[in-house]
Amino acid sequence: MARGRNNGEIAAELFLSANTVKTHINRVFAKTGSRDRAAAALYARQHGLD
Repeated sequence: MARGRNNGEIAAELFLSANTVKTHINRVFAKTGSRDRAAAALYARQHGLD
């Protein structure tokens, strides 16, 4: 996600369905309080998760 990949690209790389990726990304948003991918990536950077 932080590399700018869309759900389909992430799914293909990890051998998951796009819906599974979407679910995981929504969980990341909820746990980090992020509204979008950019905010989630910033959160990861600020907390040394990159």
